[in-house]
Amino acid sequence: MYKIAVMGDPDTVIGFKALGLDVFPVREEAEGRSLLRQLTRADQTDEYAIIYIEEELAQALQADIDKFKDVPRPAIILIPGKHGSIGIGQSALVAAVERAVGTNIL
Repeated sequence: MYKIAVMGDPDTVIGFKALGLDVFPVREEAEGRSLLRQLTRADQTDEYAIIYIEEELAQALQADIDKFKDVPRPAIILIPGKHGSIGIGQSALVAAVERAVGTNIL
């Protein structure tokens, strides 16, 4: 059965635990990079189908996240942090739609 993970600042991700999602508080870029690699390992028995990543952390991990932009699983979705959106989540969504449809329909 596929799972959903949420990673980012502890204050941002803790609420997702109430929804039954696997929550991974991350305080440093290196910790986030290591965790993302762990969650996306090919030999993962309980594979994550969706990984939500806080935008500020995602900005630091962009090269690692880009490896998954053309694969169906895991879907990596950027979410705003506790200080609000910095815009890269929406930019990523627009880019994904353009790749899928061939033009910007948003």
